[in-house]
Amino acid sequence: MIAALTLLLPLGLGGAVSPMLLTEQTVLLGTGGRRAANRFALGAVLTLLAIVVLLVFFGHVIQLPTEPTLSASLDIFLGIGLFAIGCAIHYFGRHPLRRPAREQALEQGTERKRQSFSSRPDAAFPFGVFSMATNFTTLALVVVAAKEIAAADVNTVERIVLIVVLVAICSIPVWLPLAATKVAPETGKRALHGFHRLIDAHGRTAVIVLLMAAGTFLVARGIFDV
Repeated sequence: MIAALTLLLPLGLGGAVSPMLLTEQTVLLGTGGRRAANRFALGAVLTLLAIVVLLVFFGHVIQLPTEPTLSASLDIFLGIGLFAIGCAIHYFGRHPLRRPAREQALEQGTERKRQSFSSRPDAAFPFGVFSMATNFTTLALVVVAAKEIAAADVNTVERIVLIVVLVAICSIPVWLPLAATKVAPETGKRALHGFHRLIDAHGRTAVIVLLMAAGTFLVARGIFDV
């Protein structure tokens, strides 16, 4: 289990670097209130949990640990995929006029969201589901992490613990703002703004580095295991 956690932690932290989710949750806290923010977090976390459980179940069913050739080929495939995603993020970062449509839609629809979620906080739940389901950078790392959980030589209880740890880490952008502003409202808001600035300044670079590092590790492990 320790070996699985060693790989899950950097993958989970990479998945947690999500400027889009953090921005959406911050906007909801400041406009729709805690009720809307709570529902947004619930929708996002439940969606991530469902995805991880399905991936782990699928990986466990095909018995990755007993199929070394399949596992090695999958490592190489996933590693190349992470490289491709990292290159795509780097490209869009250097060409801001060609940002993904989802990021542009967030900026253009801010006022509409404010009006909608302030009057109908329940609408934040499906928005949280949609936001997590289309957060492709996080999901790319989650796929790799779920494969490691499925292939880990652990019992059922330990596998559940690994799933919970992964989901908790990857969903930091949606629950951390709630926790920070609940425990210490003023201090939490200042800390949240500082964290937001840090993510805006270095989040893209951190994600690219983590994607490239994870991709290198998977490709190397796949080549040596073939």
